[in-house]
Amino acid sequence: MEENAVPAASFDRSEQDDLGVVVGTDGSEISYQAVAWAAVEADLRGCALHIVTSYANPIVPGAAELGPDETRDLRARGQQVLADAARIARHTVPGESLHIRTELIFDMITTALLDRSRRAQVLVVGNRGLGALRRAVLGSVSTVVARQSQCPAVIVHGVSETEPESVAKPVVVGVDGSPNSAPAVEFAFEEAARRKVDLIAVHAWNDSTGFDAPVLGWESIQKTEDVLLGSALAGYAARWPEVTVHRVVAWDTPARVLLHHAESAQLVVVGSHGRSGFTGMVLGSVSTALLHTAPCPVVVVRQPSRNRAEEPAGQ
Repeated sequence: MEENAVPAASFDRSEQDDLGVVVGTDGSEISYQAVAWAAVEADLRGCALHIVTSYANPIVPGAAELGPDETRDLRARGQQVLADAARIARHTVPGESLHIRTELIFDMITTALLDRSRRAQVLVVGNRGLGALRRAVLGSVSTVVARQSQCPAVIVHGVSETEPESVAKPVVVGVDGSPNSAPAVEFAFEEAARRKVDLIAVHAWNDSTGFDAPVLGWESIQKTEDVLLGSALAGYAARWPEVTVHRVVAWDTPARVLLHHAESAQLVVVGSHGRSGFTGMVLGSVSTALLHTAPCPVVVVRQPSRNRAEEPAGQ
């Protein structure tokens, strides 16, 4: 149950193949909420919680190079951020079951998190914040992480699932019928089973406002799409029979429908990109919209890489 600050260079892939749940923090309130969320997720998974912060000085045009005293102050601040984060994690998940590791680095935080995503089960960040020790915008970090993480990336928006009213809320997943949404559907079933909550599977594919639906025979289309959605979910439902699934078929933009259901969800899961039914809508725009506006944590799940450990971060 140790909570140690260790330099990045000490992590050897042959010795540290699975980092568990990795969370980036910068000392901001939202990043500490991300730590609390990550602690619960690690506890649910029965794996380690790996907390990372950076005391690197972002490259600012015209900025003078930091002296020894300033570097020492930044490092001390970084150590304090990690100590506070570990304390929050321990308060969120009391007892000795949660194994916590902390890592203080001098690398840029985005690059470091993407590198560790190759060895993580889940990567967690806040949707905005102070950045690396109050010198950058964490919002840019969350966007890059969501798009390039090699494991499922969770963007926390400040709603704590540890609140009594949140733990019973369902998990919501976007299903667009493309191969890219399959990993998201599987992740959503796993999370719903872990949390012992219902799953809402949303299929929406039209870019219009919906006024033309009656002309095209919406009821007939809805029945057909509901059957197709049920078929797409059948294999997962058989693997997780304990999960109650509610199917939602809507003639509307996927982002709007998912945001509507996010209002009463504890988690929304989407693929990183894909197509939306018949119109060819790129799901990347959906995940981007959710990252900025969803009231609950959003998980972006990419297609798994065959050679994750061999890929350079950011690819």
